[in-house]
Amino acid sequence: MKKFLLLLFISHFTFAQKTAFELDSNTTCTYPELIAFYQTLANNYSSCKLYTEGPTDSGKNLHLLVISEDGTFTPQAAHQKGKTVILVNNGIHPGEPEGMDAAAMLARDILKKKSLPIDIVLCIIPVYNIGGMLNRGVSRVNQNGPKEYGFRGNALNYDLNRDFLKTDSKNSHSFQSIFQKWKPDLFMDTHTSNGADYQHIMTLIDTQNDKLQPALQSFGKAYTESLYKRMKESGYDMVPYVNGFKGAPEDGIVSFLETPRYSTGYAALHHVVGYMPETHMWKPYPQRVRSTYALLQHFINPSPEQIKQAKAARKAAIEEVKQQKFFPLTWKVDTTRYEKIEFLGFVSGQKKSEVTGLNRLYYDREKPFTKTIPYYNSFVADITVEKPKAYLIPQGYTKAIELLNLNGVKMKPLDKDQKLLVEVYYIDQFRTSPTPYEGHYIHSDVKLKVTTQEIAFSKGDWIIETGQEADRYLVEALEPQSSDSFFNWNFFDAVLGQKEHYSAYIFEEEAYKLLQDNPDWKKEFEELRAKDEKFRNSSRAQLDWIYKKSPYYERTHMRYPVFRLR
Repeated sequence: MKKFLLLLFISHFTFAQKTAFELDSNTTCTYPELIAFYQTLANNYSSCKLYTEGPTDSGKNLHLLVISEDGTFTPQAAHQKGKTVILVNNGIHPGEPEGMDAAAMLARDILKKKSLPIDIVLCIIPVYNIGGMLNRGVSRVNQNGPKEYGFRGNALNYDLNRDFLKTDSKNSHSFQSIFQKWKPDLFMDTHTSNGADYQHIMTLIDTQNDKLQPALQSFGKAYTESLYKRMKESGYDMVPYVNGFKGAPEDGIVSFLETPRYSTGYAALHHVVGYMPETHMWKPYPQRVRSTYALLQHFINPSPEQIKQAKAARKAAIEEVKQQKFFPLTWKVDTTRYEKIEFLGFVSGQKKSEVTGLNRLYYDREKPFTKTIPYYNSFVADITVEKPKAYLIPQGYTKAIELLNLNGVKMKPLDKDQKLLVEVYYIDQFRTSPTPYEGHYIHSDVKLKVTTQEIAFSKGDWIIETGQEADRYLVEALEPQSSDSFFNWNFFDAVLGQKEHYSAYIFEEEAYKLLQDNPDWKKEFEELRAKDEKFRNSSRAQLDWIYKKSPYYERTHMRYPVFRLR
């Protein structure tokens, strides 16, 4: 009986160590199967622990598997011992599930073989978008397997890979908590691509090198090159993510600029080299899973020298940012510089559609080619700002303050009511999306008027001194011209609405008096009337011009409510 029970246990344990994908290669795991698999790993291997982390919008909590050969299972211990921490995120888009299957198999194999380098702590989020994974179906018509999979949107229908800076979801809040506790040195977020057809199974987005601190640039470039080299040796000719090409991909591709709304863009704000693999959606699912497994395997097995470099480069970058004076807020591609890369494509062309009767694009898989193509991988700063000595933000802006706290920004409350002379932004021009995007009508192309004012602050308002590790996050979140600033994501839209107005028939007399009492105004007013026909023919525009110069006009209208201490 004892032998029978032992054999039964071994048989059950062996079966439990097989993923759904390994049992049927066109299948991906369900949520219960995935978490049960990781729980079995945690129950049977002493070199890992499965933690329950913060909540998600699905009502279920995130999980985090931590693997360490010497039992370093807490961020405090990892930092104290100088371990290199690697974080892998899976299932941000559960309709792109190969990362979930590959990471599960790799975690098991590492634990079985005891193959994780002793100086590394590996953290794996089994699935990030739990709500999307539970919403199982066949929503990706242009994807070759598996049979069923999750949905892109989360439980609140947010695309979570647009939510890292704005943080509308509980998922994002919990992820940032994990990220800030563990402070990884390397990060990867697994995906599947859409777009053109080509021979490559795996494409890769790496953190745009020009965005990184100088101390990280050489390390990031070398680490990326080593991933390409090792993937080629494994039989996978990897290519940069096929993005932004004009015409066919062989005419040239442009490096994907991942702003802070994306996972790797968020990681870059905290001086972490990040990667976003994108397997080609029309390759068979088994090929996509195995290529992801190979890339993850290479990613988490740096050489002993690279392990040391990752930690040292990030540490140096943190010291650099504290001293940095000028920060880029937006970037543009440098079309004068490019690399030459080998691209394995298919001949494309146009033919008559059997559906519409019009011309349609097609790729001929019977005609593969290999070409050297331009890869535009250089960006230059477009808008740049000098960081202030400190920012001041009124205590009422609770969401912004909470996110600053969550991201390790050091702040202190004012200890008394006081007036301070500060630099003030007025929003002079901006564009707003005419349709909603991820729950927001986002702003862009912000133009500012800058002035200096004495502003009354209250006890408890927050002063945030610069010269800290979180400076880059701080600047890109609070400077309104930044591509993914809090302003652009509508955190401060209330200031864009005028609260007090005037009745024209009453204000007429006061307007006349104001012009008489202010000759300079009157002169400017008459000059404007003389040269601007539209202004001259609009009584409303003329009264409004006078009103906005008068003491009655509210100074808070269009005034950005985050202030700069120079």
